[in-house]
Amino acid sequence: QLLAVVVLLLAPLASHCAPLVLPLDCSDIYNHDQSRPSGVYTIYPIGATSLLAVLCVELTPAPCPPQVFQRRMDGSVNFYRPWDHYKFGFGTAAGEYWLGLESLFHLTQRKRYELRVDMEDFSGTRAFARYSSFSIDSESEGYRLHVSGFSNGGAGKSAAAHISGQKFSTFDRDQDTWDNNCARSFLGAFWYSNCHSANPNGVYRWGADGALYAVGVSWAPWKGHDYSMKTFSMKIRPVQ
Repeated sequence: QLLAVVVLLLAPLASHCAPLVLPLDCSDIYNHDQSRPSGVYTIYPIGATSLLAVLCVELTPAPCPPQVFQRRMDGSVNFYRPWDHYKFGFGTAAGEYWLGLESLFHLTQRKRYELRVDMEDFSGTRAFARYSSFSIDSESEGYRLHVSGFSNGGAGKSAAAHISGQKFSTFDRDQDTWDNNCARSFLGAFWYSNCHSANPNGVYRWGADGALYAVGVSWAPWKGHDYSMKTFSMKIRPVQ
């Protein structure tokens, strides 16, 4: 089901002299009240009945704050889940969670977004990758990913060549280009090709571990297939 966490933010979102506006994303929240801190807020990506709790970060410094749609931080949430869970979302915005493919689709149909991927290893070193364009197609098109415009923030080569143009795959809906099932073989869910150079929804493990090949929360261009990150998040931000 949708992450329908009812947060009493409706009154603060409306001023005494302005009509109530339902925010589509984090940037709408910031633009209405630029004093708001980073935190969990309610958005409405598909309309009044589609309320979702999301994590909005870096609200104060930027006019278009990023919105987190995937976060790994402690292994408290199982990400090896079926299609419907990835379609509608799971977890909690204050912890580990996945926003939901259907909400991502509607968001990227209504605004142009860029993507930032942030990761941290177990020694505290951080890196990121940025893509100037990010969108996904509808479920009937397999939630096919479109991503381009790579900027390297220390994470190594872009993974876009492997993931852009790919449909989303889970263990119960195989849409990758491999003869076998990437999601099932590598215990995750993602825009796999044949199979992956990134596995952000893999099994949460602790750093370097080659006992099971490429099943961790990995970004191969930076740390290889057998290093699982301490933290990993994917964020979108409206393009000005």
